[in-house]
Parts: sequence; C-alpha cells; structure tokens
Amino acid sequence: MILYLHGFRSSPRSFKARRLAGRLAVLDHSNDWRCPQLPMSPFETIRLAESIIGDTPPASLSLIGSSLGGFYATWLAQQYGCRAVVLNPATAPDQSLDQFLGEQTLWHSEGTVTVERRHLDELRALRVKAITLPERYYLIAATGDEVLDYQDMLQAYPGVQTTLIEGSDHGISDFDNYLDQVLTFCGVNVNQIQGGDGSSQLS
Repeated sequence: MILYLHGFRSSPRSFKARRLAGRLAVLDHSNDWRCPQLPMSPFETIRLAESIIGDTPPASLSLIGSSLGGFYATWLAQQYGCRAVVLNPATAPDQSLDQFLGEQTLWHSEGTVTVERRHLDELRALRVKAITLPERYYLIAATGDEVLDYQDMLQAYPGVQTTLIEGSDHGISDFDNYLDQVLTFCGVNVNQIQGGDGSSQLS
C-alpha cells in the first residue's frame, strides 16, 4: 500500500498526487494507491490514516507526504516502522500555521476549512523530536521553496536519503523528474510496463 498525505488546504486532486496516481496506473499498481481527503484536525487525520493502514505489514506500507502531509507521514512512520517519502515537509506546523487561524479557502475547490487554536495544539502533540532509522526516509527538498525553509528540513531528517533540488518551489512543479525515484523508494518496479495483451513486461 502507498498512502499519500496531501498538504494544508490541498486535496487528492493536487498536482503531485495526480502525477503519482497516473504513473502507478501505467505500471499497473493502481490498486496499491490510497489518497484520502484529509480533515483539518490533525488528530482526526491520524485516525483516518490509521484506519486505512489497518493491519498492513510495515514492509508492505509506504507513506508519501507533502508539506503538512510530510509532517503526518513522519509521525506515522515512527509509529509503524514503515518507509516514508517526505516532499518539502513541514517541520513545525504548529508555528507556521499560526498565521492561518480562521477560515481558509481550499486550493482545488470552492470549499473552505477553519483553522482553530486546538489544531495547533494537536500538531504540537504530534511533533517528532528526532527521527529513528533514517534509512526508512527519503527527503526531497527544494531550495526555492517559498513557503518553508529547506534548511529546517535538512536538520529534521539527518542521515536520510536526500534529493536537494536547486530552485524549484514549494509545490515542486518539476515533480515529474522525481516520480520514479519516489516510487522506487516505495518498492515499486518502475521498469515494469503493461503489454498490449495485459501481460507484464520489463523494459
């Protein structure tokens, strides 16, 4: 199972989520993909993720988290001992989201979410002081991130496999360049393609 956790004010229709889902479809791994709409409450988000993970063995579970989703993926990886790819992850969202208290519009719909003070308290409670088993993490950080400081990301994930992108942006608009690296880390054979008769072939 690959569980994708989107960022603040985002959704399963985000650019990175759609590109990953599309690539997995080409590789005939669509059934492995999970990408729910996350609630605003961090505690509710964790409960939702845990309900999706269920009894999936850690070796068969990979998390991919973007921005705030990277923060959640880190907490879950620490609990479950599974792999996690973090994309421009938020490292202290209880502080960075303080400026967004109140009603906020969503990126991919006309809906809104309301950020309450209790949500910041929940985020604070989910902070991971220091990651363990760095080999289970893959960090992709962009120096051109206009929302979060990539240096905070490097400090929060010492010793992990890292791709530091020179430039780019918070959304990683050049994410197509890193799709296969992400999926390979998640255990997907990106060299396998579907033949015209539906059979699997190796390129």
